[in-house]
Amino acid sequence: MTSPKIQSYKPIIPMIYAYTTPTVPEHQGWTKIGYTDSQTVKQRIAEQTHTADIQYKLLWTDNAIFKDGSGVSFTDHDFHRFLTDKCNVERKPKTEWFHIDGTQARELFDEFASRDFSNVQSKNVATTSSYTLRSEQQKAVDMTRNYFENHGKGSKFLWNAKPRFGKTLSSYDLAKSMDLQNVLIVTNRPSIANSWFTDFQKFIGWQTNYKFVTDNDALAKKGTLSRKEFVDSLETGNEFKQIAFESLQGLKRSVYFGGNYDKLEWIKDLKWDLLIVDEAHEGVDTYKTDKAFDKIDRKYTLYLTGTPFKALAQGKFSEDQIFNWSYADEQKRKETWNEEKEGSSSPYAVMPRLNLFTYQMSEFMEQKARQKVDLQDDNQVDPAFDLNEFFRVKSNGQFVYDEYVDNFLNSLTTSKKYPFSTPELREELAHTFWLLNRVDSAKALAKKLKKHPIFGNYEVVVAAGDGKLNDDQLSDDDLSKANEKSFDLVQKAIKKYPKTITLSVGQLTTGVTIPAWSGVMMLSNMKSPAEYMQAAFRSQNPYKFRRGAKIVQKENAYVFDFDPARTLTIFDDFANNLKAKTANGRGTAEEHEHNIKELLNFFPVIGEDDQGEMVPLDAKQVMSIPRHLKSNEVVKHGFMSNFLFNNIGRIFATPSIVTDILEHLPTAQEEKNLKQEDSDELSKGMRELDTDDEGNIDIPEEKIIGKSTDLFGSKVYSDAQDDLKQATDDFQSQINDEPDVDSFIDQINDQISQTVTKTAIEQATQEHDLTKRETDRFQKQIDKENKQKLAKIADEYKDETKIAKTEFKKKQAQAQSDDDLKQAQQDYNDHMQSLLSDFTQKVTQHVEQVSHDTPQDVVSRVEQHTQEEKKKTFEDDIRAHLRGFSRTIPSFLMAYGDRKTTLANFDDYTEDDVFKEVTGITENQFKFLRDGGNYTDPETGEQKHFEGHLFDEVVFNDSIQQFLDKREQLANYFEENSKEDIFDYIPPQKNNQIFTPKKVVKHMVDDLEANNPGIFDDPNKTFADLYMKSGLYITEIVKRLYRSEKMKQLYPNNKERLIHIINHQVYGLAPTRIIYLIATNYILGFDKSIKDAIDTSHFKQADSAEASKNGTLQELIDKAFI
Repeated sequence: MTSPKIQSYKPIIPMIYAYTTPTVPEHQGWTKIGYTDSQTVKQRIAEQTHTADIQYKLLWTDNAIFKDGSGVSFTDHDFHRFLTDKCNVERKPKTEWFHIDGTQARELFDEFASRDFSNVQSKNVATTSSYTLRSEQQKAVDMTRNYFENHGKGSKFLWNAKPRFGKTLSSYDLAKSMDLQNVLIVTNRPSIANSWFTDFQKFIGWQTNYKFVTDNDALAKKGTLSRKEFVDSLETGNEFKQIAFESLQGLKRSVYFGGNYDKLEWIKDLKWDLLIVDEAHEGVDTYKTDKAFDKIDRKYTLYLTGTPFKALAQGKFSEDQIFNWSYADEQKRKETWNEEKEGSSSPYAVMPRLNLFTYQMSEFMEQKARQKVDLQDDNQVDPAFDLNEFFRVKSNGQFVYDEYVDNFLNSLTTSKKYPFSTPELREELAHTFWLLNRVDSAKALAKKLKKHPIFGNYEVVVAAGDGKLNDDQLSDDDLSKANEKSFDLVQKAIKKYPKTITLSVGQLTTGVTIPAWSGVMMLSNMKSPAEYMQAAFRSQNPYKFRRGAKIVQKENAYVFDFDPARTLTIFDDFANNLKAKTANGRGTAEEHEHNIKELLNFFPVIGEDDQGEMVPLDAKQVMSIPRHLKSNEVVKHGFMSNFLFNNIGRIFATPSIVTDILEHLPTAQEEKNLKQEDSDELSKGMRELDTDDEGNIDIPEEKIIGKSTDLFGSKVYSDAQDDLKQATDDFQSQINDEPDVDSFIDQINDQISQTVTKTAIEQATQEHDLTKRETDRFQKQIDKENKQKLAKIADEYKDETKIAKTEFKKKQAQAQSDDDLKQAQQDYNDHMQSLLSDFTQKVTQHVEQVSHDTPQDVVSRVEQHTQEEKKKTFEDDIRAHLRGFSRTIPSFLMAYGDRKTTLANFDDYTEDDVFKEVTGITENQFKFLRDGGNYTDPETGEQKHFEGHLFDEVVFNDSIQQFLDKREQLANYFEENSKEDIFDYIPPQKNNQIFTPKKVVKHMVDDLEANNPGIFDDPNKTFADLYMKSGLYITEIVKRLYRSEKMKQLYPNNKERLIHIINHQVYGLAPTRIIYLIATNYILGFDKSIKDAIDTSHFKQADSAEASKNGTLQELIDKAFI
């Protein structure tokens, strides 16, 4: 087994060079200044000039490393900005040609590299820079501007762009190009305020009349304007525009956006041209956030994110509302960047390539993984590998699977295929980020790592906790603070120690740049594609540093995962669900495969092959491996698995024609004596369900109305109205005190629950015979929903009262006299009374609406639940019948199967009568279930079509191939070390196909030999199995004869001895055609090379049991063998 190819870093020699082209007139007086780090200067210049056969004159070269002893390197972009922005050197647009001679360029370079800016004429004391958008950034701006201008107020747009696209600068350019007056930026992470302001200073502030306005503490004393300072500047006659910044947390703390603090009123009052929501995948889709955003009066909204899986899946944006810039787009530009066309070296050259290593169930779990499945038990579930469970911790702080975790860490550092198995690999992965799901797991793992012989050499940072078991439990503010604290800890550790491991359960997974991380270890069952990819990108940040005498640059970044099915499903999501055309299952299989193939070009996936070697996976493997794992389960369960079935819902649209077929299939649960519906009952029950064409429950509204009328009549809930009036009167009487809104809401909700909901559910229960658990669940669901609606009404009231109190306090502070105070008090009381009246009116309207709607709501829920439960019962019954069919597949494959066998041709391999005898249905009936077809509705006589496709073709075909693999692996029954045989994977069919276990066979043959010493030493002795079912008895006898020392003396040649035994000493009868083929294929399948020399006439198809019953057994034997 070879070690994985992991090479995070490559040596570079960063060089700046300058040359002229004397023979090109348009370049006279201009100098080309470029950069290279992976080629020599001459190679780089030759690449630029050879196509046009241009002569050049190299003026000078130097290392692109600051000469202040720091060892920090730079690129031509940094020097170019220095020349244009600080030294006012003219530059040809979109080129690297500067209006400067070589000597002057060299002098300025020396000043720049020495960081000597004493002679520099700066445009601004701040760090400033002109900019030109890259083509992809310009495309984003143009698309967005066109959409906004065409769709007007209320329009929204999404930038689905990965980190380092330049969303900040592009957003500013959008505002500038549209000449927007008021722009508001809101982010879920206050910590990124610095990056927004830095880019504003660098690119926008110095060359426009925009001002950066914020009251955010993170930017205090950094040159921003507060709202008051900005307003004051306008009063002097300046025509400034504003780009305002606020965190989502700060916004929600404001009394004007649902919080408790008197702040940010100006944001609510102002009419905004554009709201920019940064990191829109984080904490944005919530009630409180929606409430806050709803209070912002704006014309346009721009959402910025790199992982908008949820928004795209829910169809919140159409294709023309999205600009996409994916990881694959970035890497494609990295490969195809044309320096001459773009006018500069590639900004993407420093972006590492991601590589995903996915490991199958590790050797530390092999024992559990290899547990056999009892094929008599149709409901047994195979033990699953669960990372969260694997790293679960007991109350004493130790891992539940402590020994397994030790094995895991040892495997990581000793088994060649794992990433930390050699000193060289550990050097490439000096700093890594490990994700778990619980804080106690992270702490327990940290202890183990520190004691480990290899990982003990690493500094372990636990970036998790604050007293919570899971960082999901932290508030936004607490998580932000914890992130900042953890960030500092990690940075200090990396600076101090040569190797570090950072353990996290959620912190540092998004919006954080730790350049030194080169690998991410996924050690939790993280299912969210957004969270997974955000975490994966933590290792993809550019990084250059000195390693000894060399400068190295991060070239590759790695993700290591131990759950292939989850990993590859997320990879599929990443390739397809970030594109509107293929998101949420849309698009064709070809389009999905194309997207995966494209992503694999830049994000290779390395997985284990059958020998455990790590090999690159192609697009088909990425799509098929999760299904391949399903197929493994199918084979393991003797094909009695629901993974084989698809589109069961379609049967409900055509009940009778299908149930007539299913009735002839024995269920896979016969041995449990479970009650099965007969065909007529099943068909009738299915017809009574209200389903659409796909079999989904879809109850007509008129049916709901009719049933609710029948159940409840025209009953008026007068008790609820009376109780409500009394509660409202009591509440309004509290106006001079502090009204207890929450208690009032609870009281109203309790009254609705007891007088409306409970009554309706009790009526419905009598109709549908619900259990107490079911009625309680309905009650709780409806009560919870009602309470949420009432809570929203109360929330609005409380928000308005908080604003009223805040305004009142302001008026009190501004009052000039007692009369002013009295007037303020009166206005406040009137306003509070008005708010209270409006609140109670909304509550009353809600109760009236609930009283009217609840009967229908209850009927709808109960009817939906009842029908869903019936449908599930019918589906379980249908699947049981289908499993009754699928359990025959291993027998067919053992008898007839070859590598060309598929679902499409499965029926072509068998004789018609054998197929029906074994399965219970005809081949045509099987084809109808598989392919669908036209049929006549027996009730209406109408011609209809059934779509069929009840079998998952991919899983079905994969399972066939896996079974045939097993058949080949276990064909050599002479292998004594084998602990299983192929019959462990073939479930019993009927009474004459229940295979005798191998250990029983051995025991019986042992008894035969004990009672007949030397019986297997005689070459003339003959043995017969007159009722073969598997061939196990014959093969056991063949083995005993073959291994007899006496027989070895008589037939020293192994092949000749074997041929003699089979041709002259063993005989067998099989009762049916399929059993005959199963037995003979097993007996003769161990060695294809001797098949032609074998006389198969000693094995016949004949029913000896029937002959024995008729008294003709001897006659049958004479006829068969004499």
